[in-house]
Amino acid sequence: MKPLQIQEGREGVYFYVQLIPRAGKDTIVGLYDRALKVRLKAPPVEGKANAALVKFLARCLDVARSDVRIVGGHTSRRKRIFVAGLAGAELRRRLGLGEASAVKRQA
Repeated sequence: MKPLQIQEGREGVYFYVQLIPRAGKDTIVGLYDRALKVRLKAPPVEGKANAALVKFLARCLDVARSDVRIVGGHTSRRKRIFVAGLAGAELRRRLGLGEASAVKRQA
């Protein structure tokens, strides 16, 4: 399995999420195509799944909701996420992924 691809920027980190809406419960189920695979109960209508994803990731990463932003893929299941104030190693630690995830530095 390929590791989660993480890009570090000056202000925080970027990574991808593969979202599965209308699931039985909110959970991280692993990795899929170098993205974090997340299942959410929220339906993919009127931005409900996006809002639920931001709230869920903020809770999992122990950061404020305002620190988590969807920066790409608003209408897609594959979303690019930005988390302010975290480094790649800290993101991996908080997600319980260990050191196997690939980290790319972004200027």
